[in-house]
Amino acid sequence: MNTLLPEECNTKTSTIYSKTGLMQAAILEKPGKFTIKNVPVPMPKPDEIVFQVEGCGVCSSSLPLFQGRNRFDYPLMAGNPGHESWGKIVFTGSKVNTFKTGDRIAALTNNSFAVYDKVNMQNAIRLPKELNDIDFPGETLGCAMNVFRRSDIKPGHTVAVIGAGFLGALIIQLAKAAGARVLAFSKRPYSLNVAKQCGADEVIQLQGNTKTIELVKELTSGKLCDRVIEATGKQFPLDLSGELTKERGKLIIAGFHQDEIRKVNIELWNLRGLDVINAHEREPQMFLKGMREAVDAVMSGKMRTKELYTHEFDLKEINQAFDLLIQRPEGYLKCLIKMD
Repeated sequence: MNTLLPEECNTKTSTIYSKTGLMQAAILEKPGKFTIKNVPVPMPKPDEIVFQVEGCGVCSSSLPLFQGRNRFDYPLMAGNPGHESWGKIVFTGSKVNTFKTGDRIAALTNNSFAVYDKVNMQNAIRLPKELNDIDFPGETLGCAMNVFRRSDIKPGHTVAVIGAGFLGALIIQLAKAAGARVLAFSKRPYSLNVAKQCGADEVIQLQGNTKTIELVKELTSGKLCDRVIEATGKQFPLDLSGELTKERGKLIIAGFHQDEIRKVNIELWNLRGLDVINAHEREPQMFLKGMREAVDAVMSGKMRTKELYTHEFDLKEINQAFDLLIQRPEGYLKCLIKMD
């Protein structure tokens, strides 16, 4: 086992490495079942940093892994698929000169359902002291900023946000801060209440698409919406999104569509000359850009996050956290796994 010898550690670091060099991590052994095991503490390469995980968000994009698909092999790596983490650096590799022990960071990594994780120094951002008491699942907050940037929302725009979950709630806040009129849509009464608290001008419960379209026409004097942001990842809201977007408007796909192939009304999109934007970034530098912008948005108050974290679990309760994500009961919006 590759463990760190005490003489190779600085004072703040040596205490975290036990004689066995082990830590607790969640391992997805098979669909629907994480187990907590003792695994080796990650050791950094010269350009990597090891950080003690404070917390990690539970993301709906991880549901296929938790529920199981034919394309996945189990068990997963220890800590996977935890990718919305933040924490404090406890050790740096020999070539790391941009971070130091004790820095609080948000990281772009995939193995943070664990007490410690490691990341290349280029895939982390430093969190300012002003956020010391703030939970900061950087990847998901950065995702919201990237969606907002791609939406190109201007003052006076009418913006429809379809799906008022965690991502939708963040986008509602950002759109209002940009001077837009926001219409928020959801099936869940709780989410509609959250949308209202986030500043939505109108909250509309999703029912039949025809009824919803007529209501939006009435609310917009027949003009429909300059921007429509689909944040559910489901077929019927995607259908509705095209119907609510005005001629030469922008339809932004923010929902993560992963359960089956989608069908779209390309005739409608063509007739209205819509710009259809897939707002999912894949370049690490774009994720990091969004995360840095999220720091500014949280500090300025454009993005208020504390009330949106509705549930917390510790690491040993991770199966319960994923079960709750699947059920999405009233009162649920976003779950965090917090480390002891």
